[in-house]
Amino acid sequence: MTQNKAAFTLIVLVALLTLSVAAVAPALKFTFKNVAVPGATETDTYSINNAGAIAGDYIDSAGVQHGMILVGKKLTTADNSNCSSGIAFYGINSSGVAVGWCDGTSGSDIGFTYAKGKFTPVTITGALDVEANGINDKGQIVGTYFDSAGAEHGFVLTGKKLTTLNPPGVGSDATAWSINNSGVVAVYGLNTAGTAYVSFTTANLGKTYTAFAYTGKDAGSLGTVIHKINNNGDIDGTYFDTNSEGKGVLFHSKTYYPFHDPNDCLAAPCSTRADGLNDTLGIVGRYSPSSGANVGYFAQAK
Repeated sequence: MTQNKAAFTLIVLVALLTLSVAAVAPALKFTFKNVAVPGATETDTYSINNAGAIAGDYIDSAGVQHGMILVGKKLTTADNSNCSSGIAFYGINSSGVAVGWCDGTSGSDIGFTYAKGKFTPVTITGALDVEANGINDKGQIVGTYFDSAGAEHGFVLTGKKLTTLNPPGVGSDATAWSINNSGVVAVYGLNTAGTAYVSFTTANLGKTYTAFAYTGKDAGSLGTVIHKINNNGDIDGTYFDTNSEGKGVLFHSKTYYPFHDPNDCLAAPCSTRADGLNDTLGIVGRYSPSSGANVGYFAQAK
């Protein structure tokens, strides 16, 4: 009886060990390729939808910045007559509706949506500046606004209904970057001391917040900037290493995967920023080499 019991215990332990090993998340591999607009001196890629449409901006040879949507090799250039400079698209949904903002001719930041060649303003009553960063397939828009006192807040616009987001421990730069189809928002800002970034998700429009932070052995003191949360709950963002250089990070299957462009970001200092993420783990962002201007990239994680 004792031998049988011991044998049974051993079998259970082996089975549990096998399950434990099987539960370990497999390593992800990241393959990179540059995203470039012919003739541009700089390309910034901020968002990608499930069809592979990339939204961002580029700077032409004359030094003028343009909003862009890139589908394969087809480039759509977008310029808003109400912008004086700095136009960019920061989000794009499955219908191809993009959101962004620019420095307005009035002197304030102005947010907008863009669809079928038409710009539509994103307005918040009483706001001094509005910056639109993300949009989901339901048309909910997230971003940042400055109130009449100059204080900065994250926001969610559902139709004309405004929800203000003020994450705990954020002293300034409160920014809502993305929202998925379940209404989960990624939001970040500088801590009250102004020394590091703190990041959160909120699944109930700011009633509660869940912290998001990469704390691997190479993480420095500047914190983590959260960016995109997709419809599967995967998240990407940027953390700062012990040399204060930016590195991309992907949160997938309850595991943080740090990454850095190994082909084009070779010589330090060189920062990699992760901005957009779709449901198939396609990532867009930019790297900033010490030798020149920002370069957009697409990375596939699998």
